[in-house]
Amino acid sequence: MATGHYFDPIHETLPRDELDALIDKRIRYTVEYASLHSPFYQRWFREHGIKPRDVQCHDDLRKLPIISGRTIRENQPPLKEDFFFRSVSWEDIFTVHETSGTSGTPKSFFLTWEDWERYASKYARIFASQGFGRGDRVVICASYGMNVGANTMTLAARDIGMTIIPTGKCTFPRRILDSYRPTGIVGSVFKLLRLARQLKEEGHDPQHTSIERLIVGGESFADESRKYLAEVWDRNVFNTYGSTEGTMCGECTEQSGLHVPEDLVHLDVYDPTMGGFVPDGECGRAVLTTLLPEGGRCGTLLINYDTEDTTVVISRDICPCGRTHMKIYTPQREAETVWILGTPVNRVDIERGVFQRENMEYLTGEYEAFVDVEDDGGVMLRVCMEAFDPAVIPREDIGERFITSFLRFKPGLAQAFSQDFRVQFNFTSRGGLELSRVKGRPKRLLDRR
Repeated sequence: MATGHYFDPIHETLPRDELDALIDKRIRYTVEYASLHSPFYQRWFREHGIKPRDVQCHDDLRKLPIISGRTIRENQPPLKEDFFFRSVSWEDIFTVHETSGTSGTPKSFFLTWEDWERYASKYARIFASQGFGRGDRVVICASYGMNVGANTMTLAARDIGMTIIPTGKCTFPRRILDSYRPTGIVGSVFKLLRLARQLKEEGHDPQHTSIERLIVGGESFADESRKYLAEVWDRNVFNTYGSTEGTMCGECTEQSGLHVPEDLVHLDVYDPTMGGFVPDGECGRAVLTTLLPEGGRCGTLLINYDTEDTTVVISRDICPCGRTHMKIYTPQREAETVWILGTPVNRVDIERGVFQRENMEYLTGEYEAFVDVEDDGGVMLRVCMEAFDPAVIPREDIGERFITSFLRFKPGLAQAFSQDFRVQFNFTSRGGLELSRVKGRPKRLLDRR
């Protein structure tokens, strides 16, 4: 049960030397478990000449090959006759889950009840670190289904004495706020902005509600959009990051990076272009390994799994909140990155330009962007923004603010700007963007070259 602002004070505040020793112990057990129970890793160890008993610590783990989502898809139906990453019998599987499948066949994941308890523990730590506890009431604006986020938060709430209001979406009626007086809402930046607009259109001020904190999860976002959301609601906005694979990291009240539950999931940072792991402070892909406590079991076990999300380890020092677990920057999904003239451009880079504060007097925040090749061989970035009234907006000013923000950290594109690289802006009324007609989470940056 939570104590103060900790859910599991013993593990969350372990001194670094004791935490590292525990991690190494769990690495040894996890690798041994994989060699005994995972059909994929049994074959993988043989094919790569890996002796499980030789993997004793973090440094040994780094010497093992990297696997990817493609590896999982290649070891399940329809390409294989069975699910070779499944690490327990069917009788012990509690639930089956799939990823969205945006890059091919959905990856399948199998969770035991023990997995769910560990997942819930990770999220309970996040909630507690953000000041939630017994008596809080939280609206979950995330879908309950084949993804694990909403269910994980619901189980975590049980463990810390919170009440969950499982609306599943942010278009709930005003009476939810009036009747149940929730103290928190979980949703994306855009869902929470839409809810604020809905309230204003109904004659209510989102700042005059029972809500005390907002939690943004499920996608990366720009600092500018977070600041604007916090201003609209006049509340703190906390960041979380999670995945079906079991990452689950979250900001504490210090809001200086996301804590990684290092005793339950091992996270390292890998640069595929260099073919190696990078030191703290350098950017690369988050690579995770399931960590099992001795005697634990796991439905789908992963070792050195490339999430294809990029991040940076900020610090392994003790946080002012008292936690000893390392902190990382908010991961950005590589699937939301395109390359323009040798420069990586992520959806968050577009969002940063849209959410320049002066722009938000005229824009709703909704946007989409497309990358095209021009007839002369140049590259055009077409940015479409939703406006409250496209007829009365300072288009040139909005465009200039966007470009200044966008090019600030893109020196290569700044040098090529107006020649080989150009930006075009379009403004539409509400509901006029292409993504407004797409079901599910839209892809806001599309490369059409």
